[in-house]
Amino acid sequence: MNRRTFGATGLAAASVTACSVSDPLDEELPPMGDFELAFTVVVSENAKKIPPTRNATPEQLKTVLTTEIERRFGDYRGGTGYVIALNIDGYALAPPGIPIVLTPKSILVVSANLWRANPQEKLAGPEQISTFEGAETLLLGSGLVKDADEQLQTLCRNMAKKVQSWMLRNPTLIGLPAGSAPPARIDDTDN
Repeated sequence: MNRRTFGATGLAAASVTACSVSDPLDEELPPMGDFELAFTVVVSENAKKIPPTRNATPEQLKTVLTTEIERRFGDYRGGTGYVIALNIDGYALAPPGIPIVLTPKSILVVSANLWRANPQEKLAGPEQISTFEGAETLLLGSGLVKDADEQLQTLCRNMAKKVQSWMLRNPTLIGLPAGSAPPARIDDTDN
């Protein structure tokens, strides 16, 4: 590897490590009508590995996704309890690759359902939602600069944001007026 290639690779690695997904506790979150998180259900036992991937246990998948859903939705106090139920369909945690030539991507796929807690009523779903780690892993691949735990946290944080985006595209489900447009900061792009 010559100096120019080594320098470019090092610069790309530095830029990936500098990029991190935003913490919902540091963001101004959009209005969610009468939404209040009653509880979260995450089913991970049937998650399929999408090769190539590093390994994660069903318990790791469940714990991290539950934590990130609760971080994003836990501060809403709309007065009506809702249940976010997610089945993890598949995942890939990118292993190390060859910069620019082979950059495996991390992905998380879930089937999402929204329920009213009391009286118990299914409101929407299943909606299959997928997310990647984000654009900062395009050329280098996160497997070179992040371990599996960091990749999983990024994926789950992005998934929580995408679940919120799905809910906001259906505003009447959570007591918002019909035709309410999702705020500009909540979109379907991967961070």
